[in-house]
Order: sequence, then C-alpha cells, then structure tokens
Amino acid sequence: MRPARHLSERRLRPSDAGPPVSVTRSCAPRPCQEVPDLNPAPLADTLGSMVDMLPLPHWTALASLNDDAVPLMSTALLIARDEYPQLDAELYDTLVQSHVEHLRREVDAIDLWPLKMAAVNRYLFDELGYSGNHDEYYDPRNSYLNQVFERRLGNPISLAMVQIEVARRLGIPLAGVSFPGHFLVRLPVDDGVLVMDPFNGGRPLGVDELRERARPHLGGEIPDDRALAQILDPAPHRAILIRILRNLHGVYADAEHWDRAARSADRILKLVPDQPEALRDRGMAYLHLGHRNGARHDLSRYLVLNPGAQDAAHLHEHLVELNSQRARAH
Repeated sequence: MRPARHLSERRLRPSDAGPPVSVTRSCAPRPCQEVPDLNPAPLADTLGSMVDMLPLPHWTALASLNDDAVPLMSTALLIARDEYPQLDAELYDTLVQSHVEHLRREVDAIDLWPLKMAAVNRYLFDELGYSGNHDEYYDPRNSYLNQVFERRLGNPISLAMVQIEVARRLGIPLAGVSFPGHFLVRLPVDDGVLVMDPFNGGRPLGVDELRERARPHLGGEIPDDRALAQILDPAPHRAILIRILRNLHGVYADAEHWDRAARSADRILKLVPDQPEALRDRGMAYLHLGHRNGARHDLSRYLVLNPGAQDAAHLHEHLVELNSQRARAH
C-alpha cells in the first residue's frame, strides 16, 4: 500500500511487501533533564495494583487479549492513572464525545475519507489548539493522555491517540503507524494510504519525505517500496501502548527516577509477560533502587531469554555482584 496519489506517483501495496524490515524505533538521544513534580500517589501503592474504577480495564486482564482487543484510549488512561490516581476516565470520554458531536454533522456530509479527516484535523489542531510540545518534548506529561487532553499539548503518539479516538467514533478508519523516530497515522484511500503527522497539525507526508525520515533509523539506507510499505503497516493497539510506556521509561531513566522507570517497565510486562527488554529495564531500575532480589530475577530471566544480547557481559557482571552480596548476607 502506498501514500495517496497526490503524495506520490509510486505504488506501495501490502502484496509487494517482503520480509519484515528491522527498524530502530527509538527517538533521538534525550537530554538528561529534571522531570516536573506531578504530585503522584505513593509509588509503593501504585506499582503493584490499581483500584478498579470503571470504565478502565484492569492490568491483569490485558495480557490475555488479542493485540487490537486491548482498548486503546482506556488503557492509555490506565497508564496515566499510575501517576494521577484520582483520574476520572469518564470525564475524558465525555470530552472526546463532545469533539465527535461537534464534528458529526460536518463529517457526515462529506463523502471522501481524506476530506473527512481534513475536517477533523482542522477542528482538533486549528480550532481547539492541540499541538506538539516542541519546547519540552521529553516532559512526561506529553505521554499521559489525561494531561494531553487538559493541556492540549503532547508528543506524536499521544496526539495520534486523540486523532484516532475522535476519527474512529466518526466512522473514519484511522490507524497508528509505528514509524521510526516519530509516530504517525494512516488513512486508507482508494489508491493507497494517506500518511499524516499528528505532531505537526496532522500534515500529510509525501513518500519522499517518508523515505528521508526513515533513513537515519535504517543505517542511512533509503527504504525501497517494499520496506516502506512494511514500515507503514498499521500498528496494533498493544504496540502503541508499549511505545508510550517505553517513552516514559526512557524519560524517567534519563532523569534517574528509578521508581517510575521500574513502574513503566512493569506495565509493559503486564501487556507482554516476559518481554526481554522490559525485564532488563525493570531489573536495572530495581538494581538502582536496591531491590536486589527483583533485580536478580529480572536480569537472570532476560539473559535466559536473550543469551546473545550485546549487553550480556555487562549484565553478568551485575549478577555476579548481586550473588556475591547475597552470599555475604548469609
């Protein structure tokens, strides 16, 4: 499948796609910075279990769901509730529905998906003022959906979630794209896909710009049609939520907020038990927090699952020291 004709003359169809392309999904290196005081609940209370407040799902139920059966907006709000325990999910559901009702008559009168989506983007980005937080990109509030609704500021993936939720309630089949670097959204059209950048007002992106954006994350190689089609595949809900949590982990680890870093990795493991990188990340956070048993368990499990990891020797050194400390304690 390819970007829409007015964005490119070249076809990119799913049937042309070859084997999955290995894509580095991390953003540019983050500057170490202070994380704002978000007035959270005591983390000892929030790390292990959450109170049940409908309509949010429960963490223990999510691992068994198929990828797209994981509810996107409500799970993103569940992530936010870790930091904002008094979060009222119904308030934000009502807010989204108010956006939808404001748009419904206009959107229903339009026939073409791209024009429907243009109306949604005008309302969200031009009238309501949702925008990318270019000045404080690594502020963790950009990843908490409640804060995105309240501040109308976010990062690419959180703004994409606002777009997706509003669009889908209007019957527009918008989907996320786990593009390397910055998250994007895609809309199927008759002759391909329309790819848009939620961080920059929903601006449509042409195929040449997409290739150039992908290039630094592919070892300097410009992706061919098949590789680009693979990169532009719709992102499953679970993958979107994991990317949010990885963003949070990166921000908190860089700021050495190890309790929150551990929590973010723990939530990934609620979505995908035994996910190797999350085990490593939680284990290292536990190590910094002095939780030696937890660190030993997670790092050992990571090496069992990923024995050829590039960081294996470094982690073995930590395990030797942890085992030595345990022996001395006995």
